Parts: sequence; C-alpha cells; structure tokens
Amino acid sequence: MTLYFYDLETSGINPRAQRIMQFAGQRTDMDLNPIGEPQNWLVKITEEILPDPEAILITGITPQKSIDEGYSEAEFLKLFSKEVLQPDTVICGFNTIRFDDEFMRATLWRNFYDPYEWQWQDGRSRWDLLDVVRMVRALRPEGIEWPFEDRIENTGDHGEQDVSGKKVFKVPSNRLELITKANGLDHDNAHDALSDVNATISVAKLLKSKQPQMFEYLFKMRDKKRVKELVNLDEKKPFVYTSGRYESGCNKTTVAFPITSGKNGNVIVYDLRYDPTPFLNLSEEEFSKNIFASWDDRKKDGFVKLPIKELQYNKCPAVAPLGVLTQNNGWEHISLDESTVDRHMKILLSNPAFAEKLRSALEQRPDYQSEFDPDFRLYDGFVADKDKTKMRAVRVAEESRLVDMNLDFSDSRLTGLLPRYKARNFPKSLTKDELDEWNEYKGNRIKNGINGQLPVNEYVSKLGLLATTNSDEKSQFLIQELQLYAESILDYE
Repeated sequence: MTLYFYDLETSGINPRAQRIMQFAGQRTDMDLNPIGEPQNWLVKITEEILPDPEAILITGITPQKSIDEGYSEAEFLKLFSKEVLQPDTVICGFNTIRFDDEFMRATLWRNFYDPYEWQWQDGRSRWDLLDVVRMVRALRPEGIEWPFEDRIENTGDHGEQDVSGKKVFKVPSNRLELITKANGLDHDNAHDALSDVNATISVAKLLKSKQPQMFEYLFKMRDKKRVKELVNLDEKKPFVYTSGRYESGCNKTTVAFPITSGKNGNVIVYDLRYDPTPFLNLSEEEFSKNIFASWDDRKKDGFVKLPIKELQYNKCPAVAPLGVLTQNNGWEHISLDESTVDRHMKILLSNPAFAEKLRSALEQRPDYQSEFDPDFRLYDGFVADKDKTKMRAVRVAEESRLVDMNLDFSDSRLTGLLPRYKARNFPKSLTKDELDEWNEYKGNRIKNGINGQLPVNEYVSKLGLLATTNSDEKSQFLIQELQLYAESILDYE
C-alpha cells in the first residue's frame, strides 16, 4: 500500500463550471517517505471558460500560461491514470474530499471516465488530512503549535477593539499555510499545487510523529465499514464527531447522537451540545422549514438552526468513541461536559416522536433538479455497464476516428457530452454541424454566464474593480492578462 498526496489549483470554486489548471502529486510509502519524483502538470483551460479573477490572483496561473504550457484534459487524464491510479493507493490531501475530489470527478465525467472508480477500484481508497488535523487539535493537541487568526465582528462582548470600533477576535485556524508556519515547516509558495502537496506531507509527518495513535486510528477510519460499526441506528450511542460544520470555539468537535436515516444510506446525527427541548413540539412542516431554510432566512433575527447534520459514511468522517474524551482533558478541549451530553441524550430517547417527525420532514426534501447541460449532470445517476465499454472506446480513439464515431449511447448525457469532448480535446474532429453547435454554446455561455461563471460584461466590470483594489505589480499583470484573454475568446463590445 502507498499514499498519493495531491492538490489542485483551479479556475474557480464550482467544480462543474470551472476547471483544473494545475495538478501536483507525490507518492509516498506508509512512513511518508517519497517514492519517485513528484508529478506537476498544467492543464489547458478551454475557450468557453472565464476563470474567476480572484482565483487567478491567488494562484498566479493565467489562462494563457495554461494554454501555452498545459496538457489537454484528455492528455492529463491519461497521465493521471498511469501515474496515480496504481493498485492499493490511498489518494489523499488537505480538504481534497470536499474540493479537489469533486473537481476530479467532474473532469473525469466530461472526458468519458467513470467518475467514481478511481477512488475504490483495485484496492484504492481515499483520505483527507483536514479533519485529521481538526480532531488532533481538539483531542490530542500536545506537541504541535496550533495557530490562531483574527476575526473581525461588529458586535460582541469579548475581544480587543480596533481603531474602527469593531471587535477583533482570535479564533483557532487550521489553514495549511498557518500550521506550517507555526511549526517551522517548509511552505515557500502557498497556493502552488506542488508546494501545498509537500506541505501536506510535512504536516502528516508532524501528526504521525507527535500523535501516532490518533493518526493511525483515523487512517483506519477512512473505511466506511469501520465508521458504520461506531455510528449506526441499530446500536445508537453517543460519539465524538469533528467537522468543519461545528464551531471554532469548540475546536470543530462535539458529541453527536444518531437519530434517523439520511439519504443514500447515510445517517442524521444530533449535536448533544444543545438541548432538544425547544424543538420537541415543532410540527413536521416547521421542521421542514427549518432544515431547508434559505440563507437569507437563516440570517433573520430569531432563527435557530436545528442542531442536526448528515454524516456521510463515504467522506472519511472524523469520528471516535466517547472514551477518547476521558484522557488529556478532552471534555475541556471541546467545551462540553458529560452531564450535559447525558441529559440531552435522555431527552431524545424519551421523545421518539422527535426522530420520526424529523425523518418525515427530511422526506420532504426538494427534488433534485436535473441540469439540462450534460457537463453538469454527473449526479443524475450511474452509467450503465454497456455504456462504459463505449466510453472507453471514446477515450482511446485517435482524432481521425472521432470524426464519424457514432456509438449510440443508451445514456443521453453521454450523447450530449461527445461533441463537447471533441471540441475541447480534438477540435479538428468536429463536423460542420458540431462546430456550429459548439460555437453557439460557447458564445451563449460566455455572454450570458452559467452557474459558477459570470456573464462577460459582469466579468469585465469585476476586473475593473479588482484593478482599483489590487495595485501591486503582480496583480495588475494578472488582471491585464485576464482582460486580454476575455477579448481573445469573444468580441463582447
């Protein structure tokens, strides 16, 4: 078994609308020693994409650089399959499960690969160091320097007041660049993918050396079967749960309790930090309004969020038995006590109607709205086996073979993806009708925008605003390059 640490730099945060611009990775043995040379690849951005200017200001990778020096997505994925997808590989990184993995899935989907097999086939699995960092900080912080950062708020009773009259709070931070700095680890170029990979490996070594038992435990818990043994509805019991959804003040960690089933075989858990009593008499309709409240509704005075969360077994949740809190002042570290947990759990157990109403409310979840655009329809369903054979035929085909390829997919999504695949990777293989259709799609997307990509007029306005607030030479260069790129792909004036 080996570990493969990877990181992406992207053109934005929406994994289906934006694109990978840099991929970097390093394979290690189980002691975190490097195996072979690292991979560091740029990926060409395609001409229907307007990258988020703020993303480019962070990464410094311009569209022009990616086009001049990068691989097409089809070329990149062949390298990825060969170098990364070796048997018995644990694919991991820092916040990869919630961010990088989603970009990889979307990229694989657009290019006729199964979007899931890379993570489980041939003995592979995935892991994420971010929640490992969070749980070690919460439960076994000894031996590691833990950083804080300022948070500014307009109101509050605590904190030091700055010159503007706002309150400045010191809050725990688990940002990679702050952890490396606090512990004297090399991280010279944060937000360069290869630098971030090396920094993640250094943090993994630090965790493994200072808290080896917790590190090894959480590594084993990447297996969803082990998670289900601890958290399930057949043998309900409280457990320790670390998640980015919980408050910084309690080190992102609480004691939770499984109460009802979630979607796709997952489980809904209740945060035992909070008294269930105020929620017991809510109707199913009131439950539903609370759970599915809009962001604007959640910001209104008087709104109290129901303290529940869906635990997803296949996302390597950081969970542990309650006993871990009895050592190293665990209860104190998470600002909780055993009597509070027991009291709130007993209230839940003595009110079974709460779980039943919650389950019924969750069943009223708004239906998943399928997208018209095949690029965005990754999660509409799994691809049938008979179409997977045809997908392979597409991705191994030479450009000349793609010209008249007609595979009669049973899945209409794949039929819609094929001309896009040709346009992005092998434009000479397009028929005249396909080229006309591509140009129309490209023009509409650039002019009108799409979820995760601004319309071009708003895009240019944003560039102008950023030019006034980012006066340094590097930022000005990047903004000018983005302006030139926008002009090159569409005469929008």
